[in-house]
Amino acid sequence: MLHAVIMAGGSGTRFWPASRKQLPKQLLSLNGDRTMIQSTVDRLGDLVRAEDVLVVTNEILVAETQRQLSDVPADQIVGEPAKRDTAPCVGLAAAIIAKKDPNGVMVVMPADHVINDVAKYQKAISFANEIVLANPSRFVTFGIKPSYPAESFGYIERGDEQENVSDDDSLAIYQVKKFREKPKLDVAKQFVEAGNFYWNSGIFVWKAQTVFDALKEFQPEMHSHLKAIQDSIGTSAFAETFKSEFSAIKGTSIDYAVMENYTDVSVVEAPFDWDDLGNWQAVGRLIPADENGNSAIGKNICIDTKDTIIRCEDGHLIATLGLENCIVVQTENATLVADKSREESVREIVKIIEERGMSEFL
Repeated sequence: MLHAVIMAGGSGTRFWPASRKQLPKQLLSLNGDRTMIQSTVDRLGDLVRAEDVLVVTNEILVAETQRQLSDVPADQIVGEPAKRDTAPCVGLAAAIIAKKDPNGVMVVMPADHVINDVAKYQKAISFANEIVLANPSRFVTFGIKPSYPAESFGYIERGDEQENVSDDDSLAIYQVKKFREKPKLDVAKQFVEAGNFYWNSGIFVWKAQTVFDALKEFQPEMHSHLKAIQDSIGTSAFAETFKSEFSAIKGTSIDYAVMENYTDVSVVEAPFDWDDLGNWQAVGRLIPADENGNSAIGKNICIDTKDTIIRCEDGHLIATLGLENCIVVQTENATLVADKSREESVREIVKIIEERGMSEFL
């Protein structure tokens, strides 16, 4: 059985002031009527039954996530008691699914991706599922053919093409030679020119038990905490065990914990479009720009303004004069005006707000 795991516990600090602790970016609508997490579930279509969709989020976001995903059973939306990065998130999901369905395959995806080619996306997931069913020890991920030398994405270096055991011969599968961290611009240019590098999509397909066993091999301490949680599922001790054991885990990414150490990893060249909404400039890529390169959501008047991203709430007007290469975001109680080149420092603003105890702006 194919299960979908949606990682939705991020805080989205680079999307401040629109993204807040109680309503981070995955619960916002940034490029349409549907929120990001709703769109993530929507694009699964009939690939996965609603009762086999597992959402792992922050415990303070459970109620709003349940409200937005009314078709997903409430007990399939799990709130982490502490933020511990993607490896514990994946491990928790694997523990839950493996106990429910020992032969279950899981497709893991973040809740903040934009993918418009739904049919091609579903086709690719089905293809990867067939590969894993034929090779239960294999991990499959998707590589995005880079369209520019991005510094904000990790990369996958592909090796030799592998045998396609699927009935679909329109997709190619390769051995993963190496995962690469987010590069500097000069290195990113070399990756793109080489032609055998992909952006790392962060979407994975594998057997739940296989990735759980891999955590036992490479992260035994983490696995012991997760195993204690798994053993308590269905008992009266679950809530207490979950909170104490998960909080005791030392967080790290799934790439570092497993993917960089595991040898049987394949990459499929993704046939679908893809974007990772990591910052406001990513939103600018999704919204058609005017003749001056400005991308705007909401009412605005732009005079002598170029290459600027603007977002405001209903009933508000943003007027800009003489701006270039900027980001302007208005919300009910906070406004951001930033140089695009300084966007990564938005996190610093959030940090200062926390230090000053200005919780009403978080």
